[in-house]
Amino acid sequence: DKAHSFDATRAAAALFGNSLGANMFMLGMAYQHGGLPVSAEAIEQAIALNGQAVAMNVDAFRWGRRAAHEPGFVRDLIERAGASASAESPADTLEEIVLRRTAFLTAYQSAAYGERYRARVAAVQAKEAEAVPGSSAVTEAVARNLFKLMAIKDEYEVARLYTDGSFARQLSAEFESYDRLEFHLAPPIMGRKGADGRPKKTTFGPWMMRAMRLLAAMKGLRGTRLDPFGYSQERRMERRLLAEYEADLDMVMSGLTPERADAAAALASLPQLIKGYGHVKDANARKAAEERRRLVARFETGDATETLEAAE
Repeated sequence: DKAHSFDATRAAAALFGNSLGANMFMLGMAYQHGGLPVSAEAIEQAIALNGQAVAMNVDAFRWGRRAAHEPGFVRDLIERAGASASAESPADTLEEIVLRRTAFLTAYQSAAYGERYRARVAAVQAKEAEAVPGSSAVTEAVARNLFKLMAIKDEYEVARLYTDGSFARQLSAEFESYDRLEFHLAPPIMGRKGADGRPKKTTFGPWMMRAMRLLAAMKGLRGTRLDPFGYSQERRMERRLLAEYEADLDMVMSGLTPERADAAAALASLPQLIKGYGHVKDANARKAAEERRRLVARFETGDATETLEAAE
Protein backbone atom coordinates (compact mmCIF):
# COMPACT_ATOMS: atom_id res chain seq x y z
CA ASP A 1 0.00 0.00 0.00
CA LYS A 2 3.06 2.28 0.03
CA ALA A 3 3.86 1.73 -3.64
CA HIS A 4 2.56 4.25 -6.18
CA SER A 5 3.19 4.36 -9.91
CA PHE A 6 2.79 6.97 -12.61
CA ASP A 7 4.35 7.48 -16.04
CA ALA A 8 6.27 10.60 -15.06
CA THR A 9 8.27 10.76 -18.29
CA ARG A 10 5.14 10.77 -20.43
CA ALA A 11 3.46 13.25 -18.09
CA ALA A 12 6.38 15.68 -18.27
CA ALA A 13 6.55 15.39 -22.07
CA ALA A 14 2.83 16.13 -22.37
CA LEU A 15 2.81 18.98 -19.85
CA PHE A 16 6.11 20.70 -20.65
CA GLY A 17 7.11 19.49 -24.10
CA ASN A 18 10.10 17.49 -22.81
CA SER A 19 10.86 14.81 -20.24
CA LEU A 20 13.25 16.84 -18.08
CA GLY A 21 10.51 17.63 -15.57
CA ALA A 22 9.97 13.95 -14.76
CA ASN A 23 12.21 13.96 -11.66
CA MET A 24 10.46 16.94 -10.10
CA PHE A 25 7.11 15.41 -11.02
CA MET A 26 8.05 12.28 -9.06
CA LEU A 27 9.33 14.41 -6.20
CA GLY A 28 5.91 16.08 -6.05
CA MET A 29 4.20 12.69 -5.91
CA ALA A 30 6.55 11.54 -3.16
CA TYR A 31 5.86 14.69 -1.16
CA GLN A 32 2.09 14.42 -1.52
CA HIS A 33 2.16 10.80 -0.37
CA GLY A 34 4.04 11.83 2.79
CA GLY A 35 7.43 10.54 1.74
CA LEU A 36 9.46 13.70 2.43
CA PRO A 37 10.17 15.23 5.86
CA VAL A 38 10.26 18.82 4.55
CA SER A 39 7.61 21.33 3.55
CA ALA A 40 6.45 22.08 0.01
CA GLU A 41 7.53 25.68 0.56
CA ALA A 42 11.07 24.58 1.41
CA ILE A 43 11.24 22.40 -1.70
CA GLU A 44 10.05 25.19 -3.98
CA GLN A 45 12.52 27.58 -2.35
CA ALA A 46 15.32 25.09 -3.04
CA ILE A 47 14.21 24.91 -6.68
CA ALA A 48 14.36 28.70 -6.91
CA LEU A 49 17.80 28.85 -5.27
CA ASN A 50 19.10 26.23 -7.70
CA GLY A 51 18.22 28.63 -10.52
CA GLN A 52 17.75 26.01 -13.25
CA ALA A 53 14.48 26.10 -15.24
CA VAL A 54 12.75 27.33 -12.08
CA ALA A 55 9.25 27.85 -13.51
CA MET A 56 9.14 24.43 -15.16
CA ASN A 57 10.52 22.61 -12.13
CA VAL A 58 8.06 24.27 -9.75
CA ASP A 59 5.21 23.44 -12.10
CA ALA A 60 6.43 19.85 -12.40
CA PHE A 61 6.59 19.53 -8.61
CA ARG A 62 3.02 20.84 -8.28
CA TRP A 63 1.72 18.62 -11.06
CA GLY A 64 3.28 15.64 -9.30
CA ARG A 65 1.36 16.57 -6.17
CA ARG A 66 -1.80 16.83 -8.26
CA ALA A 67 -1.15 13.42 -9.80
CA ALA A 68 -0.87 11.90 -6.31
CA HIS A 69 -4.10 13.60 -5.21
CA GLU A 70 -6.10 13.11 -8.43
CA PRO A 71 -4.29 10.51 -10.56
CA GLY A 72 -7.32 9.87 -12.76
CA PHE A 73 -7.68 13.54 -13.62
CA VAL A 74 -4.01 13.95 -14.58
CA ARG A 75 -3.94 10.70 -16.60
CA ASP A 76 -7.05 11.79 -18.50
CA LEU A 77 -5.48 15.17 -19.20
CA ILE A 78 -2.33 13.51 -20.58
CA GLU A 79 -4.39 11.11 -22.72
CA ARG A 80 -6.34 14.00 -24.23
CA ALA A 81 -3.12 15.91 -24.89
CA GLY A 82 -1.68 12.90 -26.69
CA ALA A 83 -4.85 12.39 -28.75
CA SER A 84 -4.85 16.07 -29.73
CA ALA A 85 -1.21 15.91 -30.86
CA SER A 86 -1.94 12.81 -32.94
CA ALA A 87 -4.94 14.48 -34.56
CA GLU A 88 -2.86 17.51 -35.50
CA SER A 89 -0.03 15.39 -37.00
CA PRO A 90 -1.18 13.48 -40.08
CA ALA A 91 0.45 10.14 -40.75
CA ASP A 92 3.54 10.23 -42.93
CA THR A 93 3.22 9.05 -46.48
CA LEU A 94 5.42 6.19 -47.64
CA GLU A 95 7.48 8.64 -49.68
CA GLU A 96 8.06 10.83 -46.61
CA ILE A 97 9.02 7.81 -44.51
CA VAL A 98 11.63 6.73 -47.06
CA LEU A 99 13.01 10.22 -47.75
CA ARG A 100 13.50 11.04 -44.08
CA ARG A 101 15.14 7.72 -43.30
CA THR A 102 17.38 7.88 -46.34
CA ALA A 103 18.60 11.30 -45.20
CA PHE A 104 19.16 9.99 -41.68
CA LEU A 105 21.19 6.99 -42.89
CA THR A 106 23.28 9.27 -45.09
CA ALA A 107 24.26 11.30 -42.02
CA TYR A 108 24.54 8.12 -39.96
CA GLN A 109 27.06 6.47 -42.28
CA SER A 110 27.30 7.65 -45.90
CA ALA A 111 25.37 8.50 -49.06
CA ALA A 112 25.96 4.95 -50.32
CA TYR A 113 24.47 3.53 -47.13
CA GLY A 114 21.38 5.72 -47.49
CA GLU A 115 21.04 4.71 -51.15
CA ARG A 116 21.29 1.04 -50.21
CA TYR A 117 18.25 1.49 -47.97
CA ARG A 118 16.27 3.50 -50.54
CA ALA A 119 16.98 1.04 -53.36
CA ARG A 120 15.93 -1.96 -51.27
CA VAL A 121 12.63 -0.34 -50.30
CA ALA A 122 12.01 0.69 -53.92
CA ALA A 123 12.57 -2.89 -55.08
CA VAL A 124 10.07 -4.22 -52.53
CA GLN A 125 7.57 -1.53 -53.53
CA ALA A 126 7.83 -2.49 -57.22
CA LYS A 127 7.37 -6.18 -56.41
CA GLU A 128 4.38 -5.54 -54.16
CA ALA A 129 2.71 -3.34 -56.78
CA GLU A 130 3.13 -6.17 -59.29
CA ALA A 131 2.07 -9.05 -57.03
CA VAL A 132 -0.58 -7.35 -54.86
CA PRO A 133 -1.90 -4.28 -56.75
CA GLY A 134 -3.17 -1.51 -54.48
CA SER A 135 -1.32 -2.76 -51.38
CA SER A 136 1.61 -1.07 -49.63
CA ALA A 137 1.57 -2.94 -46.30
CA VAL A 138 4.72 -4.95 -47.01
CA THR A 139 6.64 -1.94 -48.33
CA GLU A 140 5.71 0.22 -45.34
CA ALA A 141 6.79 -2.54 -42.96
CA VAL A 142 10.12 -2.84 -44.78
CA ALA A 143 10.62 0.94 -44.85
CA ARG A 144 10.31 1.13 -41.07
CA ASN A 145 11.96 -2.12 -40.01
CA LEU A 146 14.89 -2.24 -42.42
CA PHE A 147 15.78 1.23 -41.16
CA LYS A 148 15.58 -0.01 -37.57
CA LEU A 149 18.18 -2.69 -38.30
CA MET A 150 20.44 -0.40 -40.34
CA ALA A 151 20.41 2.52 -37.90
CA ILE A 152 21.77 0.78 -34.79
CA LYS A 153 22.57 3.23 -32.01
CA ASP A 154 26.14 2.07 -31.60
CA GLU A 155 29.15 3.90 -30.17
CA TYR A 156 29.70 5.97 -33.33
CA GLU A 157 26.08 7.03 -33.49
CA VAL A 158 25.92 8.02 -29.83
CA ALA A 159 29.03 10.14 -30.39
CA ARG A 160 27.51 11.73 -33.50
CA LEU A 161 24.26 12.60 -31.71
CA TYR A 162 26.17 14.22 -28.85
CA THR A 163 28.39 16.29 -31.14
CA ASP A 164 26.25 17.26 -34.16
CA GLY A 165 24.95 20.38 -32.38
CA SER A 166 21.50 19.14 -31.36
CA PHE A 167 22.61 18.20 -27.83
CA ALA A 168 24.21 21.62 -27.32
CA ARG A 169 21.02 23.33 -28.52
CA GLN A 170 18.94 21.27 -26.13
CA LEU A 171 21.19 22.18 -23.21
CA SER A 172 20.94 25.87 -24.08
CA ALA A 173 17.16 25.66 -24.30
CA GLU A 174 16.70 23.83 -21.00
CA PHE A 175 19.40 25.34 -18.77
CA GLU A 176 20.44 28.92 -18.23
CA SER A 177 23.93 27.73 -17.31
CA TYR A 178 25.78 24.70 -15.97
CA ASP A 179 29.19 24.07 -14.47
CA ARG A 180 30.21 20.85 -16.18
CA LEU A 181 28.98 17.77 -17.98
CA GLU A 182 29.40 14.23 -16.73
CA PHE A 183 28.73 11.11 -18.78
CA HIS A 184 27.75 7.77 -17.26
CA LEU A 185 28.68 5.11 -19.79
CA ALA A 186 29.44 1.40 -19.95
CA PRO A 187 31.87 1.07 -22.90
CA PRO A 188 32.05 -2.57 -23.99
CA ILE A 189 35.80 -2.34 -24.53
CA MET A 190 36.25 -1.64 -20.79
CA GLY A 191 34.35 -4.81 -19.91
CA ARG A 192 33.41 -3.71 -16.38
CA LYS A 193 30.76 -5.94 -14.81
CA GLY A 194 28.64 -5.50 -11.72
CA ALA A 195 27.80 -8.16 -9.16
CA ASP A 196 24.87 -9.24 -11.32
CA GLY A 197 27.17 -9.84 -14.29
CA ARG A 198 25.76 -6.93 -16.28
CA PRO A 199 27.83 -4.02 -17.67
CA LYS A 200 28.76 -1.46 -15.02
CA LYS A 201 28.75 2.24 -15.85
CA THR A 202 31.72 4.52 -15.33
CA THR A 203 31.59 8.29 -14.86
CA PHE A 204 33.52 10.41 -17.38
CA GLY A 205 34.16 14.14 -17.19
CA PRO A 206 33.76 16.95 -19.78
CA TRP A 207 36.76 15.69 -21.77
CA MET A 208 34.49 12.95 -23.09
CA MET A 209 32.99 15.46 -25.55
CA ARG A 210 36.38 15.74 -27.28
CA ALA A 211 36.64 11.96 -27.39
CA MET A 212 33.16 11.75 -28.87
CA ARG A 213 34.00 14.23 -31.63
CA LEU A 214 36.93 12.02 -32.58
CA LEU A 215 34.78 8.88 -32.39
CA ALA A 216 32.04 10.45 -34.54
CA ALA A 217 34.64 11.25 -37.20
CA MET A 218 35.68 7.58 -37.22
CA LYS A 219 32.24 6.25 -38.22
CA GLY A 220 33.73 5.05 -41.53
CA LEU A 221 35.27 2.18 -39.54
CA ARG A 222 31.81 0.88 -38.66
CA GLY A 223 31.44 -2.73 -39.75
CA THR A 224 34.99 -3.03 -41.10
CA ARG A 225 37.81 -5.18 -39.78
CA LEU A 226 39.30 -2.09 -38.15
CA ASP A 227 36.15 -1.40 -36.12
CA PRO A 228 37.25 -1.86 -32.46
CA PHE A 229 33.61 -2.24 -31.37
CA GLY A 230 32.57 -4.57 -34.16
CA TYR A 231 33.82 -7.71 -32.46
CA SER A 232 31.49 -7.48 -29.45
CA GLN A 233 28.73 -10.03 -29.11
CA GLU A 234 26.02 -7.39 -29.51
CA ARG A 235 27.49 -5.95 -32.73
CA ARG A 236 27.91 -9.41 -34.23
CA MET A 237 24.29 -10.19 -33.36
CA GLU A 238 23.12 -6.95 -35.00
CA ARG A 239 24.96 -7.75 -38.23
CA ARG A 240 23.46 -11.23 -38.22
CA LEU A 241 19.95 -9.86 -37.71
CA LEU A 242 20.34 -7.48 -40.66
CA ALA A 243 21.68 -10.25 -42.90
CA GLU A 244 18.80 -12.55 -41.93
CA TYR A 245 16.27 -9.79 -42.56
CA GLU A 246 17.63 -9.06 -46.02
CA ALA A 247 17.61 -12.80 -46.81
CA ASP A 248 13.97 -12.90 -45.72
CA LEU A 249 13.23 -9.96 -48.02
CA ASP A 250 14.78 -11.87 -50.92
CA MET A 251 12.48 -14.78 -50.10
CA VAL A 252 9.44 -12.48 -49.88
CA MET A 253 10.19 -10.82 -53.20
CA SER A 254 10.61 -14.16 -54.96
CA GLY A 255 7.37 -15.62 -53.63
CA LEU A 256 4.97 -12.77 -52.88
CA THR A 257 1.34 -13.46 -53.81
CA PRO A 258 -1.98 -11.99 -52.62
CA GLU A 259 -2.42 -15.04 -50.37
CA ARG A 260 0.99 -14.49 -48.80
CA ALA A 261 0.76 -10.71 -48.39
CA ASP A 262 -0.30 -10.75 -44.72
CA ALA A 263 2.42 -13.24 -43.81
CA ALA A 264 4.97 -11.16 -45.71
CA ALA A 265 3.97 -7.97 -43.86
CA ALA A 266 4.18 -9.80 -40.53
CA LEU A 267 7.63 -11.17 -41.36
CA ALA A 268 8.80 -7.73 -42.52
CA SER A 269 7.59 -6.25 -39.20
CA LEU A 270 9.51 -8.73 -37.06
CA PRO A 271 12.33 -6.31 -35.98
CA GLN A 272 9.79 -4.32 -33.96
CA LEU A 273 10.01 -7.11 -31.39
CA ILE A 274 13.75 -6.54 -30.87
CA LYS A 275 13.91 -3.70 -28.36
CA GLY A 276 16.36 -2.46 -25.78
CA TYR A 277 20.13 -2.74 -25.38
CA GLY A 278 22.59 -5.30 -24.07
CA HIS A 279 21.09 -8.28 -22.28
CA VAL A 280 17.54 -6.95 -22.82
CA LYS A 281 18.04 -6.81 -26.58
CA ASP A 282 19.66 -10.24 -26.59
CA ALA A 283 16.65 -11.79 -24.84
CA ASN A 284 14.22 -10.09 -27.23
CA ALA A 285 16.28 -11.24 -30.22
CA ARG A 286 15.95 -14.85 -29.05
CA LYS A 287 12.18 -14.47 -28.80
CA ALA A 288 12.10 -12.87 -32.24
CA ALA A 289 14.08 -15.80 -33.67
CA GLU A 290 11.35 -18.18 -32.55
CA GLU A 291 8.69 -15.95 -34.12
CA ARG A 292 10.73 -15.72 -37.31
CA ARG A 293 10.75 -19.49 -37.75
CA ARG A 294 6.98 -19.55 -37.39
CA LEU A 295 6.46 -16.68 -39.82
CA VAL A 296 8.81 -18.13 -42.45
CA ALA A 297 6.88 -21.39 -42.32
CA ARG A 298 3.62 -19.48 -42.55
CA PHE A 299 4.83 -17.55 -45.59
CA GLU A 300 6.04 -20.69 -47.33
CA THR A 301 2.68 -22.41 -46.84
CA GLY A 302 0.64 -19.28 -47.63
CA ASP A 303 -1.30 -19.59 -44.35
CA ALA A 304 -3.27 -16.36 -43.85
CA THR A 305 -5.01 -17.32 -40.62
CA GLU A 306 -2.51 -15.83 -38.15
CA THR A 307 -1.15 -12.36 -37.42
CA LEU A 308 2.07 -11.16 -35.86
CA GLU A 309 1.80 -10.90 -32.09
CA ALA A 310 4.00 -7.97 -31.08
CA ALA A 311 5.74 -8.45 -27.73
CA GLU A 312 5.55 -5.67 -25.19
